[in-house]
Amino acid sequence: MRLMSLRTNLESLASDFAAAVLNAIRGASLEELLADSGSGARRGPGRPPKSSAAPAAPRARKSGRLARRSPEQIAKALDQVVALVKGKKDGLRAEQIRDSLKMQSKELPRVLQEGLAKKKLKSKGQKRATTYFSAG
Repeated sequence: MRLMSLRTNLESLASDFAAAVLNAIRGASLEELLADSGSGARRGPGRPPKSSAAPAAPRARKSGRLARRSPEQIAKALDQVVALVKGKKDGLRAEQIRDSLKMQSKELPRVLQEGLAKKKLKSKGQKRATTYFSAG
C-alpha cells in the first residue's frame, strides 16, 4: 500500500511538472524561445555549435585523410601512371610508381584500381609483390 501511494504521488508530481512546463512554453513568445535556446541547434551532445566563419578552402587535412579528388583528377593521375609504366618492359611495383610520380601512398590505390577496372593496366603477383604493366 505504501508503494502504491509513493507511485501515485510521483506520477502526480511528474504530471504537474510537465503541465507547468507546457504552460510556460505556450505562454512565451517565439523570440523568447529562440533567445533562450542559444545561437542555434547544436551538432550533437558535447559538440560546440558550428562556427559562423566562412568555410575554409579544401586542402590536405592534418588528420591524415586526403581531400576528395574529382574523377578528372583521378583520370589525370591514371594517365601519368600508364605513361610511366608503358616505358618499362618488366613493369613497376606500386611503391616504385609512387616514388617516380611523387605521390602519397594514400593516393595510389584508387588510381591503380581504376586502371585495372578500365583495363588500362594489367597486374601480376600479389600484395606488395604486385607488378603493374601497361595494357596497351
